[in-house]
Amino acid sequence: MKKLENKVTVVTGGNSGIGLATAKLYAAQGAKVTITGRNQTTLDAAVAEIGHGAIGLVSDVSDLKNITGVYEKVTEIFGKIDVLVVNAGVFVAAPLADYTEEMFDQTSDINFKGAFFSVQKALPFLNDGASIIITSSAVSGKAMATASAYAATKAAVTSLARGFSAELADRKIRVNVLSPGPIETPIFGRNGMTAEEVDGMKAYMADITPAKRLGNVEEIAEGFLYLASDDSKYMIGGDLVLDGGFSRF
Repeated sequence: MKKLENKVTVVTGGNSGIGLATAKLYAAQGAKVTITGRNQTTLDAAVAEIGHGAIGLVSDVSDLKNITGVYEKVTEIFGKIDVLVVNAGVFVAAPLADYTEEMFDQTSDINFKGAFFSVQKALPFLNDGASIIITSSAVSGKAMATASAYAATKAAVTSLARGFSAELADRKIRVNVLSPGPIETPIFGRNGMTAEEVDGMKAYMADITPAKRLGNVEEIAEGFLYLASDDSKYMIGGDLVLDGGFSRF
């Protein structure tokens, strides 16, 4: 028996990395999958990779006008939503002295504001008993130079999951977060770093992680499957940490 048979699922930021791996696993487990992203070309490539009748919709979660339209389209095609993965995010790192207002706004608008309103705008389109999963990060409770703003947005969404769970308890909608540690994804290369700098960052992150390696997206996708399915039905407002010990030692 597939764990998400005929479940309507939406994965924001599902066109690469953790989001794409999660969408692929959901589809393989019987879900009707919609992914969102900001680039039509990468969305088309991701949808082809996911298969199983998945669809991709262009959306920028920092622009609230985009969000409702996605949910309307999903329910028109597949029906009301059973699983919502709020995964769209950016990693913008720089020393505190050099961090600009533009960097701060981009980080906050996508990672925090985008997450808040991705859930709020979904409410009329969710089935009672739905599962909402927000991607947080293992750095949310750990001091990390150059990543203060990023870490703060991830701590914020961890708090949101608890508050949302309290508000949505009467609809039996569960809201949890998943906190990955250092994972092998394209996000490292989207911060203006050179290939050499990216390799150096990955090597550093692997060295300071007790597992002595970066995680892979398939391992994290398994966590998202757990939180989407009835396997986690007793987990409400929780934080599933998959970080190779990064935040614990």
